[in-house]
Amino acid sequence: MEPKVFNLHDVVQMKKQHPCGANEMEIIRMGMDIRIKCVKCKHSILLPRAKFEKSMKKVLRAGEGTAVEEAE
Repeated sequence: MEPKVFNLHDVVQMKKQHPCGANEMEIIRMGMDIRIKCVKCKHSILLPRAKFEKSMKKVLRAGEGTAVEEAE
């Protein structure tokens, strides 16, 4: 299994929905922990990187100035 590629300010789709009903989150901080912000209600969540990578489905939109590499 190849590692998931994501960058700062990317909008990602999560496997489970946020309680507000949205499953789109924006990455606002990266490090050992990842801080994501709900696109709908603007609530932020801090997750350990391993848990984030496990619960992230895919990158929906690349952030400003970043390119998403797609395997074809």
